[in-house]
Amino acid sequence: MPSSKVSKRLLSVLLWVWVGAIYFFMEVVWKTAHGRPESISWTMFALAIVLAIPMERFGAELPWEMPLLAQSVVCAGGITVVEFMAGLILNVWLGLGIWDYTAMRFNILGQVCPQFFVVWIALSMFGIVMLDWMRYVIEGGERPHYKFI
Repeated sequence: MPSSKVSKRLLSVLLWVWVGAIYFFMEVVWKTAHGRPESISWTMFALAIVLAIPMERFGAELPWEMPLLAQSVVCAGGITVVEFMAGLILNVWLGLGIWDYTAMRFNILGQVCPQFFVVWIALSMFGIVMLDWMRYVIEGGERPHYKFI
């Protein structure tokens, strides 16, 4: 494997871990501020890394002509599916109680809800742009540019 492919893959992994660490830190702050520090789990860091993959990959692989909003909706959909599957494993099957959305309207088995899908769209939009620019600063190439819709 040529070294440029290795360095591109290494950069991707480093970006995933970086985004995962930022998200995990936000989770720790949120849960601590809301009096739920006991629900902080290392599994959220691992899950955050997995959720960072679509954001980074969409920015690296999708054409600039695809509207940023569409990229974000697709990314949010992927994140919601992964969050649902992780919730079934971690919260329902293993009983860890890391999150519980049963009090929110339209939730699905207490693991996901449309309100957070909308939040994921916004976070994905920010994340895609941030990761594109980080990749551009490190690797060069075509300067990031977007169409919103």
